[in-house]
Amino acid sequence: MKHCFKAGLIRQGFTHDLSKYSPAEFWSGAKYYQGNRSPQAKEREVLGYSPAWLHHKGRNKHHFEYWTDYADGKKVYIKMPAKYFAEMICDRVAASKIYMKKNYNDSLPLNYLETRTDKEGMNSNTYKDLHMFLTILKEHGEKYMFRKLKQFVKENKKK
Repeated sequence: MKHCFKAGLIRQGFTHDLSKYSPAEFWSGAKYYQGNRSPQAKEREVLGYSPAWLHHKGRNKHHFEYWTDYADGKKVYIKMPAKYFAEMICDRVAASKIYMKKNYNDSLPLNYLETRTDKEGMNSNTYKDLHMFLTILKEHGEKYMFRKLKQFVKENKKK
């Protein structure tokens, strides 16, 4: 919520991830909670897939996976609208802080993107912008990055 507010996304800050309170996500989140990573990772280990994640990504536009479609038998990766793109960054930074706790530093979200994110499933322009903002975070810090992100959202409101 705080990160969304810093990016000028007031409404999204209040409504971010409300689907986690739905039975489809809440109960598996409680069952597979570990504290140092997503419960969905554990759910995948146990079941081979995560029903909670399938539910979550289909209802939350700040996940790049939401923006995948199929046309003529091929996957189509759609560029994320700026406000959801910005919310994705807020979510990634917050998740890094939550999972890494005292070991968090501003280079971790970029490191996660480069080493653990499925870049093949993301629109190439969305990836370039995400890499750019997480590099700004690493090199210039959170305050500066959120200022630039807020400006990005304003400049790309119609796109």
